Amino acid sequence: MSKLFQNYKRADLEFVKAEGAYLFDQDGKKYLDFSSGIGVTNLGFHPQIKAALAQQVDAIWHSPNLYQSSLQEEVAEKLIGTYDYLAFFCNSGAEANEAAIKLARKATGKQEIISFIDSFHGRTFGAMSATGQDKIKEGFGDLVPHFSYATYNDLDSVKALVTNETAAVMLELVQGESGVLPAQSDFVKGLAAFCQEKGILLIVDEVQTGMGRTGKLFAFEHYGILPDIVSLAKGLASGVPAGAILGRSQLSSAFSYGSHGSTFGGNKLAMAAASASLDLLKADGFLEAVQEKSQLLMKELKEAMHDKKSVVDIRGLGYMIGIETTGDLPDLVAKARAKGLIILTAGTNVIRLLPPLTITNDQIHQAVSILKNIFD
Repeated sequence: MSKLFQNYKRADLEFVKAEGAYLFDQDGKKYLDFSSGIGVTNLGFHPQIKAALAQQVDAIWHSPNLYQSSLQEEVAEKLIGTYDYLAFFCNSGAEANEAAIKLARKATGKQEIISFIDSFHGRTFGAMSATGQDKIKEGFGDLVPHFSYATYNDLDSVKALVTNETAAVMLELVQGESGVLPAQSDFVKGLAAFCQEKGILLIVDEVQTGMGRTGKLFAFEHYGILPDIVSLAKGLASGVPAGAILGRSQLSSAFSYGSHGSTFGGNKLAMAAASASLDLLKADGFLEAVQEKSQLLMKELKEAMHDKKSVVDIRGLGYMIGIETTGDLPDLVAKARAKGLIILTAGTNVIRLLPPLTITNDQIHQAVSILKNIFD
């Protein structure tokens, strides 16, 4: 009998080896991974990241934040580029969103934060309170107060919730967990303009959409806006636990000495992996190739599924794709796995695809061929 809490419904297999976009189970069976570990191994199992980790382990793998960290400075510079941001490093998406909430409240002196129905921001109390899904919150007692929930892609619903005590609006540019729902461009631009006009901070949760997942380093770059605070995690360090927030430099006084911290945040291993990941993501032509190949994947999926009665819609942004279906999700996942393809679900009726950004055209053809055969 397992000695673990049974809060995960685990498939009866274990992955024991990985190469590039492929996983191998305990029996040696090979799988094409179109989940990226739930959007974490964005670059697959890349030799450049493996080498960076090995080199860092050989040198030093932990030093507390009581001392200088040239690796943190290096990663911050690569993340920020020409933007007027400062970075704070932590360990996960939930921690990043907690930091974003704390920064917004302290910087404004206000407490109310608006997020969206069906959003997902994490499972710690602050991040869970920001999440607009009751099923995530049931059974845990009183939540953090002063959160309210607008309707996604509806600016008027946001305006209706704003008061003189509104500190921030917290937005996912693609609602991933609830069904891979991209935000509409006019809504995002209107929201950004409204927040700026009212002096409300705009927090964009890029935990799943960031680090190249949508074909740009950050999804907000598709929309022509500049958030006040951005939260990151998942693909930041390609599988080593890491999170971050980027915040406008004018907010720096709110995160002054002693205001917030993280024992493991920005640790040497995570930063070594993040630095190597960013080198790959920012290499000439890499993200342009991601955009081109993700368009190919979407085109091939739509062609393959056009006559499938159980397929309702195919949508997404970059390599974040949802197939809405009337089919049975666990059955579809099992059928794909039996044919050597790892896929995910989202919401109640969506198959979610999060392939590595490094997949080849041949791997796209392979995945689409399998998917075509599992839908009715």
